[in-house]
This record gives sequence, structure tokens and C-alpha cells, in this order.
Amino acid sequence: MNQLFIQDDFTKSGIGPLYLQLHRRIDDAITSGKLCPGDSLPAERDLALLTGLSRVTVRKAIQSLVASGALVQRRGSGTFVAQPVVRLEQALSQLTSFTDDMARRGRQAQSIWLCRALFLPAPEEMMALGLGTDDRVARLERVRCTDGQPLAIERAALSRALLPDPESVSTSLYAVLDQRGLRPVRAVQRISAANLGQRDAELLGVNQGAACLKIERISYLASGRVVEFTRSIYRSDAYDFAVELKLAPDGERNIA
Repeated sequence: MNQLFIQDDFTKSGIGPLYLQLHRRIDDAITSGKLCPGDSLPAERDLALLTGLSRVTVRKAIQSLVASGALVQRRGSGTFVAQPVVRLEQALSQLTSFTDDMARRGRQAQSIWLCRALFLPAPEEMMALGLGTDDRVARLERVRCTDGQPLAIERAALSRALLPDPESVSTSLYAVLDQRGLRPVRAVQRISAANLGQRDAELLGVNQGAACLKIERISYLASGRVVEFTRSIYRSDAYDFAVELKLAPDGERNIA
């Protein structure tokens, strides 16, 4: 790897600012396969010694590659070549689970469980699920992955009356609910843009502050009873959400 950063090659006679020359050198190495996903880069101080560039110049080049998603920095570990992400298009017109979505694409859904237990409900859970202060809520928190790649973080809450045994969910929550005749038939979703905090960024293997899509979903049975209150975070570099729009009937149109 050190051959990528030969000092004589970084000269003021090169094309563009020095930080941009280093940026291109690393980016080209990633594109050509000389640097592979998961490879770690030398520390900033070592890169400065190898290239003969200042640490400020090296830092600027690294930060520009982090911003573009080519590199990822992990606190206490270093700087690594980012794993390539295949973008997925998700339709918003159907109520499906992550497991169903991946199965339709011929992929296998995996979960890294963070929490499966009963708790006293938080105020927002009480409001969404119609619970009292003495009720209990089943919380399911996990990182959703496919092909070993983390794509989303799901934090679902359900009344204990509907899911008294949260550890019974091993893969698909909707499959467990379906077996009990409790699979939701409709949902209301709200989507907003946000930037990832440190913990969620580490769970998704991206940089702190990276853009994400936050989805809040409340799901209902046919009777109108609330089943599920879920707050999810999706990597914006991996997901496109699509919805089909149709022209309203003549009687419902407002013509300006």
C-alpha cells in the first residue's frame, strides 16, 4: 500500500491542489481494486510522512473522501475503504416487512438484535399505542442487513397484549403477527430527512453526520386497532423510496 503514496509523485507541478492530488490517488486506487472494501488507510501522521504533504493537506483529502462516501471513519479504529452499497428502490404503496422486501429481490434478510424485551412505555409509545402508565410495551430493536451489509435500524414497539413474548420474533415480526391473526392491513408513514448521530452511524457502518431517512410508521388491524409503532432509520445512500401518483377524478380536482 505504501507504494501508492510515493513522496516524489506529489509535487506542486501536479494537476490541481495537493489535497486534490491525494484525493484522486486514493479514489483511483479504490476504483482499480488496489484498495479494497474494508482496507484500512495509514494514520494521518503516517500518510503525511509517506507523501511529504502536510497533515492539514492529508486531512483535507481524507475528509473529502469521507464526505463522498468512499471512506468511512470509525472512532478509535481509523479510516477504512467503505463497503460498496447497491441502491434499492422501495415502493411506498404496499405494507410489507423488510424480510418480504428482501425476499422479493432474491436476497436474505438478516438481523443484528439490539433489544427484545418488555418495558414500561415511553410517552410517545403510550400516545401511539393507546397504552396506560401501568401497561407494558414489547420493544424490538435491531439492525437490518442483507448480504452482510447494514441497511437500516428498526425500533418497533407493540402492546404486551399483542406480543407478550418479544423473544419469539427471530426474523420477521409480521410473520409472527400473521400466525396470531394480528398482521396489520394498513399503516400511516411519515418520512423525514436527518443526519445520523454517533451510535446509529456506527451501527450502520457509515460516518457520523451522514444523511439518512427517518420513517415513523403506525400500523393498524382491519378493526382500526393499532398494532405497531415503528421508528426506522434507512441509509440514504442505499435506498430510494418511490410512490405511484394518479390523477384525481374530475370531481376532486382543483384547477388553478
